[in-house]
Amino acid sequence: MTELALRDATLTDQLFAVRKTVAISIPVNMLLGLASLLVAIHSDKTITALVWFAISSIINLSRLLLCRLPVRQRSAHANSAVLGLSYPGVSSHLQIHTFLALSSGLVWGFVPILCDWYTSSDTLFYLTVVCGITAGAVTHGFAYAPIPMCFITPALLSVIVCLVIAGGFDRYVLAATVLLYLAAQIRSTRVGEALIINDSKLKNQATALSRSLEIANQQKTLFAEDMQRMAAQDPLTGLFNRRGLRDAFRQSSGTDQLGCLMLVDLDGFKSVNDAYGHESGDQILLEVARRLKDVVTPGAILARIGGDEFAILFRHQTSKEDAEIIANQLVTVISAPFPKMDPGRVGASLGAYIGPLNRIDEAMSYADAALYAAKKQGRNRWRLFDDELQKQAELYRDIERDLAKALAHKTLEIHYQPIVADGGERADTFEALLRWHHAQHGWVAPPIIVDIASRTGLSEPLLRFIIHEACQMALLVKEVNAGAVRIAVNVSPRELAQLAVDELILSAFKEMALDPAVLELEITEDVAIDLKIVQRKLERLSKAGVRIAIDDFGTGYSSLGSLHQIRADRVKIDKMLVTGTTLASAHRSLIDAVLRVSEAYGFDVVAEGVETEDDLQTMRALGCPLMQGHLFAPAMAKDDAIQWLCQMRS
Repeated sequence: MTELALRDATLTDQLFAVRKTVAISIPVNMLLGLASLLVAIHSDKTITALVWFAISSIINLSRLLLCRLPVRQRSAHANSAVLGLSYPGVSSHLQIHTFLALSSGLVWGFVPILCDWYTSSDTLFYLTVVCGITAGAVTHGFAYAPIPMCFITPALLSVIVCLVIAGGFDRYVLAATVLLYLAAQIRSTRVGEALIINDSKLKNQATALSRSLEIANQQKTLFAEDMQRMAAQDPLTGLFNRRGLRDAFRQSSGTDQLGCLMLVDLDGFKSVNDAYGHESGDQILLEVARRLKDVVTPGAILARIGGDEFAILFRHQTSKEDAEIIANQLVTVISAPFPKMDPGRVGASLGAYIGPLNRIDEAMSYADAALYAAKKQGRNRWRLFDDELQKQAELYRDIERDLAKALAHKTLEIHYQPIVADGGERADTFEALLRWHHAQHGWVAPPIIVDIASRTGLSEPLLRFIIHEACQMALLVKEVNAGAVRIAVNVSPRELAQLAVDELILSAFKEMALDPAVLELEITEDVAIDLKIVQRKLERLSKAGVRIAIDDFGTGYSSLGSLHQIRADRVKIDKMLVTGTTLASAHRSLIDAVLRVSEAYGFDVVAEGVETEDDLQTMRALGCPLMQGHLFAPAMAKDDAIQWLCQMRS
């Protein structure tokens, strides 16, 4: 509480105390005045006494009226101005009270005219009345010292002056006594006022402290509520965030009633940020949030749970038919053109789960699996979580649970499938292929293992294992004097971007005293999309002698020209372009084009998926120098691959 505010509060307390005491003391003042009037009339001073009493009564009534007038305080100033009123303030009220007290004191100072200047037989009566009324003024007026002081000083000074003028020893002594009495009364008023001021300050400070604590508690509560709301709210769209969605799920816990969770992921959103900037991306997100609100039914929970991922939770029983209608509406409305954007630039993939809402992680996992399946089908698709995805989810869950243990116990395997040259007469390369026979699910597809390793932070340990096994295979090939047979290792673009692949490979080969030239690094062609991120690593490996191969060419996004940027040493044509291809097939033109470009760019070409004699003859006719497929050999365990290599040489 500021000093000014404390002073105002103290003056206000003093004023209201004065108003109470004045209301008590004025009637006494008027009664004593009436008694003085009666005594004066009895002494034949009627006219003088009536004039004196009339003036005294007017002042007393004014003092009583002042006690009833409203007081304008600082906090009410604005309201008074609005009402067009101009009531006196606290200080003005006290000043008027003081002035009226002085006026009343002056009137009582003229009491001597009623008793011949304190020389008549009524002197004792008037002295008693004056002393009594001044004592009462001090007793009741201690809240604000100037008021009783202004009242008693004129009245008692007139007594002293009259006694001194009248002369005589006894009057001198009495005058001195009255003077002493006056001094004592003045001191008493000051002490009383000081006590009142101190009590008022303590009270107001305590009140202010209590109010401050109350305000602080209110602010704390409001702040906690704001923080709670902000913690559960996405700051950009105003929708719930992931935490808010979880809270909504918790409200549904303990019930087996079927609900529906939909996850929506924007297709093409990254290209918006890259081409138009993040501000435009934010506008897209805001527009998507608005469109979602327009489509979903009241009561549904909307949330933005990731950069461009949204969730819709329906906490009521939802049929497959209803889910299909809503999903199609959502995909349609989101894929509609956005302002200032090319039509079709932004779309939506959607995954839906229908089931009990009592386990959020399970529901989120199932909806996410459906979303992933929808995205694999292309843009603007949706997928409902079904029995097929249930089995896949169980597979992913078990693989995620057991992969770390499998790496630690080395139950993963590497099989090797040869790449042959000279029409199948010579082994050129062994491609290292990841294998894992899971206790519950049997053989697990390598892409699933790699994907789950990335999700669980096991990509680096998995890559270390593969590189170590490849080095061991290279040593075995060296021992059997098989010549320049390389070992090819597959690395995904994500691993290449996120891991120090170059350091892992070069350090492993240095540790085993192997020439890096015996290694071939196979990467899928979509690495060309983010070439800047991985180019430095590829250049370092290439300078060390590691050959770079582009795997599954023809199924991704790169052009033939991008091969020169990557500086690929080898291109592997995907088996879907090779298997079953004849000289009359439409795929022949693409394979022929790749072979022709390879001559200009200086890279080798491998045809994957050579499964039949017809495939072999077609590739020979096209002049493909390297081939791979079950016609020559399947993927084999390490020992079987070495045995096959030895048989090939004999």
